Amino acid sequence: MALSPLTHRRIQNFKANRRGFWALWLFLLLFGLSLFAEFLANDKPFLIWYDGGVYVPVFEAYPETAFGGEFPTEADYRDPYVKEKIDAKGWMLWPLIPFSYDTVAWDLPVPAPSPPDGAHWLGTDDQARDVTAGLIYGFRISVIFGVTLTALSALIGVSAGALQGFYGGWFDLLFQRFIEIWSGLPTLYILIIMASVIVPGFFTILTLLLLFGWIGFVGVVRAEFLRARNFDYVRAARALGVGDLTIIFRHVLPNAMVATLTFLPFSLLGGITSLTGLDYLGFGLPPGSPSLGALLAQGKANLQAPWLGLTGFFTIAVLLSLLVFVGEAVRDAFDPRKVGL
Repeated sequence: MALSPLTHRRIQNFKANRRGFWALWLFLLLFGLSLFAEFLANDKPFLIWYDGGVYVPVFEAYPETAFGGEFPTEADYRDPYVKEKIDAKGWMLWPLIPFSYDTVAWDLPVPAPSPPDGAHWLGTDDQARDVTAGLIYGFRISVIFGVTLTALSALIGVSAGALQGFYGGWFDLLFQRFIEIWSGLPTLYILIIMASVIVPGFFTILTLLLLFGWIGFVGVVRAEFLRARNFDYVRAARALGVGDLTIIFRHVLPNAMVATLTFLPFSLLGGITSLTGLDYLGFGLPPGSPSLGALLAQGKANLQAPWLGLTGFFTIAVLLSLLVFVGEAVRDAFDPRKVGL
């Protein structure tokens, strides 16, 4: 399918912003690698050849007895006894980092938190867990959370703004008063109160943030619909008997999505920051979960281990900077002054 001249110009404008263009590729590379975190950092080998059989512990739990052991429980592949049994009749292929985010290193040469060394590239935290592994898993869950929150917020906010701007009148007036009241609620205090009442988790935090996250999309879409609802092509569609929902989502919405698309990278940035902040305050994901905010909290609680705070700071700084650069490039791509509109 050939691209329209307008779409082609927008792509060229996006590429012209070299900083944003390369920031997008770097972000996608980092996120793509984090999606395979189990193959990069894990306390289980991702492939075992034993006695003529192939085993994949990353996807399936095998009992110790499957490798000549004595216990029917899941094998501990870091146990010297299990290693000896497997090496006697086969071999194991380990990830680049032989630790998961919750693996406790019992053989540290110094008390935890230990500084970076050959085994732990970024050191360990105060619970003797590998920081590099936690960073990879925390990066993945933060981006997935931000993308999910942004997508759901955009779906609700765009739909609400479209209906509000298209119908106008009393519907628009009452909806605006509702949004003003809803957006005036102390979001952080509500999240803290809810976190003390219910068990926090990924979907719990996502739902609570979604209750307020959709509001940011309403204004830009509403303004576009208020402007476009009296255009000639909308009046012509009404005169031909086209239904309101068809006019809204097929004819008007594509023209109103420009402002929304430029807002998406910054909304993603806000979602990641919100989760990081809640985790830092202790009201986010359950304790023990991989989290960038928890890593920052570890740095604050262990000032004698500066590698914890510095790792969390630079990771979040790089991640947010990349998203800001991408957002600037998207803004340039849809700038009407640069596409000849």
